[in-house]
Amino acid sequence: MASTITVTETIAARPDVVFAASSNIPAWAEVIPAINRIEMLTDGPVGVGTRFIETRTLFGREASETMEVVEYEPPSHYVLKAESNGCRYLTEIRFEPHGDVTKMSFNFTAEPLTIFAKVMGVIMKPLMKKMIQLCAKDLRALKEHVETQNVAA
Repeated sequence: MASTITVTETIAARPDVVFAASSNIPAWAEVIPAINRIEMLTDGPVGVGTRFIETRTLFGREASETMEVVEYEPPSHYVLKAESNGCRYLTEIRFEPHGDVTKMSFNFTAEPLTIFAKVMGVIMKPLMKKMIQLCAKDLRALKEHVETQNVAA
């Protein structure tokens, strides 16, 4: 059974500005403190088919995931996909205008594909609250970055 985490953040900028900052994958390591580095595997602008390796500190250990952009619809949303350790991961990021601000929603779904991954999913269930906190921290870092840049513009 798939597990989903949803985190939202309200950012004081238009959706196109928030989308541009959020989808600037090569700059993530400069914006989000938990991300140690990004290695782009494809050339050109970010869009469907863009592949990259994200390396971050997770639960005190360095972890890397190869990801691919599978949907890219500026300024409304984009979707990332990864498969590892017997799971398929989908991350959907949506941007909705609300007056002068943007509601950014981060939906992360982990779907176990193997028996081992299903068992590990049950064992890891208590860590879901911590994962939500980590995702919220990433969004707060992006919010601070966008709002600081938006004021300077």
